[in-house]
Amino acid sequence: MNRQMPLNTSFNATTTAADVLKDRQLAGMTALITGGHSGLGLETTRALTQAGAQVIVAARDPVIARTRLAIAGISNIDIYELDLADLSNIRKFTQQLLATGVHLDMLICGAGIMACPETRIGPGWEAQFAINHLGHYALVSHLWPALAGGARVVVISSSGHHASAIRWNDVQFHSGYDKWLAYGQSKTANALFALQLDKLGKNAGVRAFSLHPGMIPTPLQRYLSQEEMLALDWIDANGKPAHPEMLKTPQQGAATQVWAATSPQLNGLGGLYCEDCDVARRNDDTGFSFSGVKSYAVNPEQAQRLWKLSAQLTGVDAFGKI
Repeated sequence: MNRQMPLNTSFNATTTAADVLKDRQLAGMTALITGGHSGLGLETTRALTQAGAQVIVAARDPVIARTRLAIAGISNIDIYELDLADLSNIRKFTQQLLATGVHLDMLICGAGIMACPETRIGPGWEAQFAINHLGHYALVSHLWPALAGGARVVVISSSGHHASAIRWNDVQFHSGYDKWLAYGQSKTANALFALQLDKLGKNAGVRAFSLHPGMIPTPLQRYLSQEEMLALDWIDANGKPAHPEMLKTPQQGAATQVWAATSPQLNGLGGLYCEDCDVARRNDDTGFSFSGVKSYAVNPEQAQRLWKLSAQLTGVDAFGKI
């Protein structure tokens, strides 16, 4: 049973990734982070390496990733090329990684896009669903030999999932594109993916979690104009945050994913949606909220249905034949 109830940890919305790992030693552990060179991924890489973990950063442009990580003063990492919009590139990346014989203790699926203009990739897939969900689904399926035996998979969802459940009648938005509904659907898919992965993988020692990191100014907002962010009441007329009291720093934003990937408090648990370094409550109130998880995003039947669809679309399934 999915026990979507807070554990009442000692952490909160102001906790940083460094706070989570205070006095923790992760030497001998290896983490793979998609997008580990930018935004929350960069802060996650920083926190894990400072605690002694070996981090593999998967980036669409390794040159840019290497530059940003060098500027941030982060060393003791490996950088690989990974384009989550390209299934053949995902396969190539995983073949290269598996050839090293590495075992992954942590996989943090953090790369993604938000509210982009209508974009089609692959065989006409809607880009947000494809990159945010299908790319990570295929990545985990191909990487399974490096995860089996003991690992945590952390999938970065968002309170954006409140905007839309899975649109089973039109997942790819062929009948009119709405960038916010598409983003919301992709974030619901992230939560459902973690739920089903945990169900299928726990007997092999793999547990999975999804989470809302909080509201943080990051490059994720790159597709939004100042006019849009003003209309959304995200910024004021001077371009400054309209509600700074609601914002987290990048260090605070990275905390929940670091907690989900490493915390002993989650031993024996899995398939849970988290926020503010704790398990989130269900929130089925009408309308959009920045806290809690909608029941449709932690629904086992929906998770199983999404897994089957993802397997059919990508042609890969770590747990069975297509």
